[in-house]
Amino acid sequence: MTTLTDRFGMNLPVIQAPMAGVQGVALALAVARAGGLGSLPAATLMPEALRRDLAAIREAGAGPVNVNFFCHAPPVADGGREAAWRERLAPYYAEFGLDPDALVAAPARTPFNHALADVLAELPPAVVSFHFGLPSPDLLERVRATGAKLLSSATTVDEARWLEARGVDAIIAQGLEAGGHRGHFLSDDLDAQAGTFALLPQIVHAVRVPVIAAGGIADASGVAAARALGAAGVQVGTAFLLCPEATTSAVHRQALTAEAGGSTALTNLFTGRPARGIPNRLMRELGALRDDIPAFPLAAGAVTPLRAKAEAAGRGDFSPLWAGQNTTGCRAVPAAEVARELARGW
Repeated sequence: MTTLTDRFGMNLPVIQAPMAGVQGVALALAVARAGGLGSLPAATLMPEALRRDLAAIREAGAGPVNVNFFCHAPPVADGGREAAWRERLAPYYAEFGLDPDALVAAPARTPFNHALADVLAELPPAVVSFHFGLPSPDLLERVRATGAKLLSSATTVDEARWLEARGVDAIIAQGLEAGGHRGHFLSDDLDAQAGTFALLPQIVHAVRVPVIAAGGIADASGVAAARALGAAGVQVGTAFLLCPEATTSAVHRQALTAEAGGSTALTNLFTGRPARGIPNRLMRELGALRDDIPAFPLAAGAVTPLRAKAEAAGRGDFSPLWAGQNTTGCRAVPAAEVARELARGW
């Protein structure tokens, strides 16, 4: 046992990273049954959907599950910026015969709020985690009152100290290698973020709560390295993307297994916030990072019709193909096997 497994009721010091868009309850339960901490991404769930999933988790009785929420500030719509973004995408709309003036709402990514807290009060999960900092103090107290353990991601030492001062039970040290959205919240300067194995020991020395390593860990040797640097456990996402329990799309799975799948880059084109994924046509032609697109998550709205058309044709040219820098652990095997193999490094 470690301080993490003892505190969170796990048998394996492995957390499956919450991955919105490529998983649901099935992956979380599979990892929980294996003895790790399964995670449910709830940033895209409305209260009724969250209630349904939490009820399914409770009924399964598989073990502790972490429910993850975003804490971003709701964006302020900017008509000029949105119009410029649509104009930038207009040639692609013409290519697919789409109406560039048709308004499409961005996929829901709701920051944690009282309606979601009401559901947690009804069906308390074992663990609640947050990305992009923490919710307001009153919301945080509501979560704490459920008895759930609290987690959040830090991309710098300053963020880790900030989280510890607000009473989290453990901190996820998210290195720059990690797939998906950066968890930064005190600064959006990407140059301030370090790789996992540079960031991890700094955070371990700066705080007293358990620290979980995340980013670039794909096999038992990576887990062993994290442990040697003081991690109390690891959080892994990319290695689970090909598992049958994941809902990873066909084009995403194809990209992960292609020769170019080992190459990744940070991009804000798909949501308005930097996230790591496999480069595709949109990233190559427009540049992976731009400062002239709508704020998170509004940028996704104009890209959504292009994504749907391309995916229907079997192409991921306009899809967010999230993945970390190390895709070598991706295997089309049951999630329990992946979790146990990772834990062998402990």
